[in-house]
Amino acid sequence: ILKEALEFVRASVTTGIEIRKSVRSGLNAVNADPTQIHQIIMNLCTNAAHAMRTNGGTLTVGLDEVTLPKDGLGPGTGLTPGIYQRLTVSDTGHGIDESIIGRVFDPYFTTKEHGEGTGLGLSVIDSIIRGYGGTITVRSIVGKGTTFEVYLPVIMEPEAPAEESWDAEVSGKGTILFVDDERMITQSNKQLLEALGYDVVAENNPLRALAIFESSPQAFDLVITDVSMPKMNGLELAKTISAIRKDVPIILITGYSDLVDDKKLDQYGVCDLVYKPVRSKIFSSTIARRIKSGC
Repeated sequence: ILKEALEFVRASVTTGIEIRKSVRSGLNAVNADPTQIHQIIMNLCTNAAHAMRTNGGTLTVGLDEVTLPKDGLGPGTGLTPGIYQRLTVSDTGHGIDESIIGRVFDPYFTTKEHGEGTGLGLSVIDSIIRGYGGTITVRSIVGKGTTFEVYLPVIMEPEAPAEESWDAEVSGKGTILFVDDERMITQSNKQLLEALGYDVVAENNPLRALAIFESSPQAFDLVITDVSMPKMNGLELAKTISAIRKDVPIILITGYSDLVDDKKLDQYGVCDLVYKPVRSKIFSSTIARRIKSGC
């Protein structure tokens, strides 16, 4: 969700703002509504960009995992000891004066000019985060910037039930083009799909994947692509591939349900959406069905 939200942010900020992202791999899940998580990220990033709109600067967004001891983050946070995902959004903007920083989460409080904000954004996301058993903190230095940190309790990953494993019931034959800009994801899915009997061409660069498809469009029985990728996102890749060969089934993988609607799927030639985190048996069943019967 963070990865996809930052695409929206990049499209909306001025060229004088650099965006840096640091996301730790292998994080545990949190129990939250994806739409609300997207709202939190967009609000914090939009506020950060607003603080740098005059002179530019650097927006740094990070996601990692921390273990909080008995005293947690200190009194007043309401956090119990345990493991938390930590979302960090920092800017190098004008900062928040010490005299008002304690009011930034109050309803209707805003430092923006009249007509530029309602003052409800931080109040609303503070309420959302606390509803999930988490908290949000802020620290700032005038003239140097501001950092918000969101803490959400994680769900330790349970052992996968037997029915979710990759098994013979959902194996198949055919050649798949699998596209994702994260190398670890392409490698692991290539191994899993090959274990099911498929031939897999895995590519991290969507432009190279498109060139591979263009050179031999009839060689592939199915295309699977992530949505959020640099240079060309999954929807653009799907639309271009569909224009080259309309009958090839395309499966789109996304972590954010509101990013794509059914009408947009038809426009881009996509047969199915598979949501993250990907459930193995559902994914492999979808693949087998599409290779057998098309869209």
